[in-house]
Amino acid sequence: MTQKIELLAPGGDIDAIKAAIASGANAVYCGLNKFNARNRAANITYDDLNGILRLAHQHQCQVFITLNIIIVESEIPDLIRLLNKLVNTSIDGIIIQDLGLFYILNKYYGSMMIHASTQMTTHNEGQIKFLSALKATRVNLSRELNMGEIKALTAEAHRHQLLTEVFVHGSYCISFSGLCYMSSLHGSNSANRGRCSQPCRDQYQTTSQGSEFPLNLKDNSAFENIAELAEAGVDSLKIEGRIKKYHYVYLVVEAYQKQLKRWYNNEALEPMDKMLYKVFNRNFTNGFLRGDIHQQMFIENPRDYSSTHLAKLNDDASVAGIERAEEQLYAEKGLLRREIKQKIDALSTCKGSLSLCLMGRVGEPLKIQVKTPEHSFELLSDVLLMNRGVKALDEKMLLSRFKAINDTEYSLDAIDLKQLMPNVFLPFKELTVLKNKLLYIIKNSRESHLAVPKPVLNKPKIEPGKPHLSVLVSTAEEVQELSDCEADLYFKLPNSMGASFDELLNLFNKYPQITPWFPAVLIGADYKTAVAFLQALKPQKLVCDNTGIAFEANKLACNWIAGPQLNIVNSYALLCLKESFNCSGAFISNEIKQHQIKNITRPDDFQLHYSIFHPIVLMSSRQCLFQQTVGCEKESMDDECMVTCDKSATLTNLKNTTFSIDKNRGEYHHIYHQNHFLNSTIHTDLPNTFSSFLIDLRNNPSETNKVADKKALVKLFTEHLKGDLSASHSLQEQLGTTTCIQYQNGL
Repeated sequence: MTQKIELLAPGGDIDAIKAAIASGANAVYCGLNKFNARNRAANITYDDLNGILRLAHQHQCQVFITLNIIIVESEIPDLIRLLNKLVNTSIDGIIIQDLGLFYILNKYYGSMMIHASTQMTTHNEGQIKFLSALKATRVNLSRELNMGEIKALTAEAHRHQLLTEVFVHGSYCISFSGLCYMSSLHGSNSANRGRCSQPCRDQYQTTSQGSEFPLNLKDNSAFENIAELAEAGVDSLKIEGRIKKYHYVYLVVEAYQKQLKRWYNNEALEPMDKMLYKVFNRNFTNGFLRGDIHQQMFIENPRDYSSTHLAKLNDDASVAGIERAEEQLYAEKGLLRREIKQKIDALSTCKGSLSLCLMGRVGEPLKIQVKTPEHSFELLSDVLLMNRGVKALDEKMLLSRFKAINDTEYSLDAIDLKQLMPNVFLPFKELTVLKNKLLYIIKNSRESHLAVPKPVLNKPKIEPGKPHLSVLVSTAEEVQELSDCEADLYFKLPNSMGASFDELLNLFNKYPQITPWFPAVLIGADYKTAVAFLQALKPQKLVCDNTGIAFEANKLACNWIAGPQLNIVNSYALLCLKESFNCSGAFISNEIKQHQIKNITRPDDFQLHYSIFHPIVLMSSRQCLFQQTVGCEKESMDDECMVTCDKSATLTNLKNTTFSIDKNRGEYHHIYHQNHFLNSTIHTDLPNTFSSFLIDLRNNPSETNKVADKKALVKLFTEHLKGDLSASHSLQEQLGTTTCIQYQNGL
């Protein structure tokens, strides 16, 4: 039998959801007006949801709800209240990012299907195993992966009973999803909270390569790669666009459904559907998917390319030609919008009408006839009707007892008591039994779930004591200089360590006191090399920002600490890591502020860590960031780029804010904030909270002063943490300009 592939469409509002259904989507993902990663979309209310579910399921379309943000502690009660309602609906899955939400769903809402969001940056086999251990049923793979990597991860996912989905159309992020903090630092709009202001699309001061939009990627389109994705075993093709309007959703879904139909029928696939160029786009590329990461993936205009494309087809790309094309498209799209609006207006998201007819007399069971637009059925009570006039069954009391119907895909519209003997009574307990039987039937044989109260966490005993200092370095010279300092010494490993494997292993053997720190992104062979390094080293302790390495560390019974790029912001994430993976401690995210940290409860025998001084990585990218800025002799990246490229550049926006671009050997491209992060008050703001404070002394670019004598700097930080005011003043003088904006603003 031909493999069936799900086509998963975005639904930013009710009209877009209807458009997805009308155009043949197999599933739609949509957000409620809280806890989702597209706050700029209109989204839907909970009151809309059951009607949407009814319509979608009538058309064999599944509905997935996005709760894919990191969730701060104060929001947990609201989250629990929402989950208590969602668990009693017929939603087909929840898309999530937060590890604390994984914990809550697994512990209290086991019937819900969990989908791992693209914000989890899933790109290696260990992460698949990590998600399987957390009972995920589906994973959205990172957008930067090529076909071979997708095929390998899909095979691994299937071995662990997970489905995979891949973004096939829509906007590309230039940063690995979940690891972008640029919007958070510049505008206080965290991408991990669904508020990304898209600074990568902004205009910048013209670079030496003549680019004014040096971070602006073309849109993703795998329209021509359907067969390859099917052969790779991918289960779902996902279209990006929850801020797009209904006509966009309809036309894109329709185009992909036609392409899938050609594949099912063994027909030749279309090279590109012309309709995809008539809706909003920034031109298209499939560079990541093909493993051909090149300069032509960028585009100089972040706005709609459709008019320019049509003008080129008309062989007139002049300003006047583009204007004429725009007028032509405007007229054509206006007609299409009207046609599509008629189709979606014919679809109703109203809930179904349900009526009850009660009949019976004293000494007989109560009979309830239930009618819905689809079917009718009868219920009989196990207890016989009694004569008790004081508490007789009446409409008001019955409406109250059966009001739970209104939380389903039906509305209780009428109760007929004409055939019920007056002044008869049935115990409330029996009415509850009948109500539950009724709900079980209209909810397609799904049990109703009782409300879960907010879990109560026991505060561990606070053990007063001075937190110690830890230092992060990344070169042998730094290790040699600081090897005899009192602080714990961490060593940041590169993303690709194949070329330096033996050299690094020798360094750790020579200096057994240093602790390895594994990076956030480890793809393909780089992940396998990192695992081999972990197995060869068998460290007593390690830090990791990658859940794949976390999974392997737990298997090896290593004492491991969760790094700050795992975005830990609540107590339940700590419980998840400790109880599921034997984690011994975690760095709290630098995105949250004082009172948000204060609300977090750590588990017993678990340590909290915090980075108080570090260069701020705004984004990490698999794409080359030099081609559009200072230039590169290569148009496309190759295997040598990762290993040998060691380069830096700057980028300045129209507000005269300068960013540093840095690429070290064995690492991906990073963009840094112009100043280091320095939080010089947290040890007094939150005493007895953290076991250690980290300072990052790697040679990363920023305008913060570079202190040549790192040993002296470690001593100053040590004295500062002990309360030495002169050391604190000396730190400020030596470091110069720093920032603490994340700690001040929070999420």
